[in-house]
Amino acid sequence: MLLFSDITFWMVFIFFLAIYAFIRRYSRTGMVLYVTAFSLLFFYLANGWLMVLLPAVALVAWWTGRMLASLHREGDDTISHSWKARVVLVLAIIVILLPLLYFKYSNFFLSSINAVFSSNFGLLDVALPVGISFFTFQAISYVVDVYRGKFTMRVSLLEFLFYLSFFPLLLAGPITRAHVLLPQVRKPSGISERCLYMGLWLVMIGLIKKCVVADYIAQYNDWVFSSPATYSGFECVMCILGYTVQIYCDFSGYSDMSIGIAALMGFHLPENFSFPYSASSPSEFWHRWHISLSTWFRDYVYIPLGGNRCSRVRTYINNILTMLVAGLWHGSTWMFVLWGGIHGLGLVAHKASKPWLNRLPDSRWLNGVAVVLTFVFVAVAWVFFRSESVASACQLLTRSVIDFDIAYLIPFVKARPWWCVLTLAPLAAQAVGSRGFLRLQTRFILLPWIVKLLLFLLTIQLILQFQTSNVQPFIYYRF
Repeated sequence: MLLFSDITFWMVFIFFLAIYAFIRRYSRTGMVLYVTAFSLLFFYLANGWLMVLLPAVALVAWWTGRMLASLHREGDDTISHSWKARVVLVLAIIVILLPLLYFKYSNFFLSSINAVFSSNFGLLDVALPVGISFFTFQAISYVVDVYRGKFTMRVSLLEFLFYLSFFPLLLAGPITRAHVLLPQVRKPSGISERCLYMGLWLVMIGLIKKCVVADYIAQYNDWVFSSPATYSGFECVMCILGYTVQIYCDFSGYSDMSIGIAALMGFHLPENFSFPYSASSPSEFWHRWHISLSTWFRDYVYIPLGGNRCSRVRTYINNILTMLVAGLWHGSTWMFVLWGGIHGLGLVAHKASKPWLNRLPDSRWLNGVAVVLTFVFVAVAWVFFRSESVASACQLLTRSVIDFDIAYLIPFVKARPWWCVLTLAPLAAQAVGSRGFLRLQTRFILLPWIVKLLLFLLTIQLILQFQTSNVQPFIYYRF
C-alpha cells in the first residue's frame, strides 16, 4: 500500500504528475480517464481484489442518481414526498451500505450476540478494505443530495467514478460532497502558481505533523497504553496529553497532505481541521474537528432524526444517537461506541447549560477557562477511544489522578526532551488560529523559490532526523 508519508508514493506521484499536467492541458476526458485509472490502481494496491467494491458502489450510486433525477424531469416537484423516490433511495442506501456492514461490522455483531446470549457463533475471516467507510459515505451523500434536489448536475458514469475514486481522498477522506468536486471535474480551472505553492505548503505541513510529530510521540504513548499500571501518574498524564496531540497531528496531517495533493492537481477542497483544540465547547470542537465527517453526520443523521427542530429532550436524544453512530463508524468495538456516547453527553451538557453560560460576561479569562475545560474533556474521551477496554482506560485515568506527582516533571523532561517539545509545540500552535495560518501560507507563497526549496529540504531533513523504525500507518486508515 502506498502511504502519503512514504517516499515511494512521492516518487510515483511526481511521475504521475508530469504526465497528468500534459494530458490535462489538451484533453479533459483524457485527464478524467488517466486519474480514474491511477486511482483504481492506487486502491488495488491497498486492497487487492476487494477494489471491485468501489466500482460496484459507484455504479449503484450513479444509477440511483439517474433514476432520482428522472423523477425530477417527469415534473414531480414533490420528489421528497414521492413514495417511488423514497423506495429507490432507501433500497440504494441499503445496497451501498451492505459491503461496509459486512466487512466492518459482521464480527462486531457476532461477538456481541455471543456475549449477550452465551452462544458460540464463529467469527468470520474478513479483512476491512482500506477507505471503504469514506467512499461509502460519499456515495450516500450523493444519492441523498440528488433526492433532496440539492445536486442537479447530470454526470456521466466516468465522471462519477472519478469523484468516488479520487485517490487523494480515497483512503481516509476528507469526505467530499459531489457539489464540491464534480463541477471542478466538469470545468477544470487552470493550475495557477499560487495553487501549486499552496499545495506544496500543505504537503509540507502535513508531513511534519505526521512523520515528525505523530510518529515520534506515538512510541511512548503506545508503551503507556499497553500497560498503564507500570507507569506513574505523571507519566500517564503525559501519555494522555501525548495521544491527544498524536491523533490530531496524524489525521490533520493526512488531511493537509490530501488537500495539498489535490491542490497540486488543480482541485480546491475545503479545510478539514480548524485548530480544534482552541475550541471553547464540545459543540465548537465538532465544528473544528474532522469537519467533513461532522457535517456529514449533521446533514444525513442528525437532521433526519429531527435535529434541533424538536422538543428539548428529543434534541438531546438526537445528539446522543448521532454521536453513538459516529462512534460506531470509527470502529467496530464498544469502546468506540462509548467514546461517541461520551461526546454525545458532552454536547447535551453544553446545550443544557447554554442559558446559564449566556449570562456570563464575555472575557478572555473565562474563554480561556472554557478552552482548557473543553480540552480536558476531549483528552479524557480520547483515552476511551484508544484503550483496548474500559478497565484499561479507567486504570490509566485513575493512576493519572491518585498517583500524580509534579516531582516527576524535571526527570521526565530530561529523559524525553524531544517528546516534550513535539507534544507542546502543536498545542502552542493552536493559538495561531485560521487567520494566522492563512497569513503564514500567504507569506510562504510569496517567498522566492530558492527559499521555498530550502524550507522543503529542511522538512525532509526533519523527517529523516526523527524517523523511527516503528513508523505507523495513518490512524484513520483503519476506519
